[in-house]
Amino acid sequence: MPRPLRLALNGASGRMGHALLDLLGADAGIELVHAVVAPGSVHDGQPVPGLATGSLHYAHDWTLAPPIDVIVDFSNPAALARALDHCLAHGTALVSGTTGIDAALETRLADAARHIAILRAANFSLGVAVLTRLLREAAAALPDWDLEIVEAHHGRKQDAPSGTALALGRAAAAARDTVLETTATYHREGHTGERAEGSIGFAVVRGGDIVGEHTAMLIGQGERLELAHRATDRSIFARGALYAARWLTGRPAGRWQLDDVIATLP
Repeated sequence: MPRPLRLALNGASGRMGHALLDLLGADAGIELVHAVVAPGSVHDGQPVPGLATGSLHYAHDWTLAPPIDVIVDFSNPAALARALDHCLAHGTALVSGTTGIDAALETRLADAARHIAILRAANFSLGVAVLTRLLREAAAALPDWDLEIVEAHHGRKQDAPSGTALALGRAAAAARDTVLETTATYHREGHTGERAEGSIGFAVVRGGDIVGEHTAMLIGQGERLELAHRATDRSIFARGALYAARWLTGRPAGRWQLDDVIATLP
């Protein structure tokens, strides 16, 4: 019988951390061997709940980490950078959903992918991965149609537009042989005049407990195509991240994407 996958969780006390812990407690094929929280966290040193043994305690760094096959990271840029150091030092695969990364850390991650397997996604829903693929095809097939991306999330979300909305925009822009940085329109208040040709517009909704909704609208003359995904349960992101972690373990060094994962789905 093969041994369980040895997994470490970075950002273990966050919303995604809790969702992952709920799934890991019932998954005999994965062993959680290290769980990192922010330095100074009230969880630091406390037992990790929901595990069969009860012997694992939260840690605030990687100093005493045992052998690890893959790190799953849902934290912040600073915590991701520390996890990346550990991965590079031990040849460990990295799955990350952390957003808000600056140019310096992006460069470090790109360089690290020459040495270890890294899979990053703004959204680990397999449905969103399929939505992204469909949007690429539609944007390329309808290059002259206007494109608007509308996203909605709960009122506590910090970034806007969401990382998923931006990833959708980048995918559509690339399909049209351009880049989002030169085509995106994030604000229209106070602006007059016609819509800029070839632009990709973004609209943001925040409120209540919306888990996540994304709609890409391709608008032509007399017709409109809408591609949409609505999440109603945060556990879909955790399930997708664990699926990606299993898939990535043992892969060669490189910058992998969730699109690579869904391409191998049965």
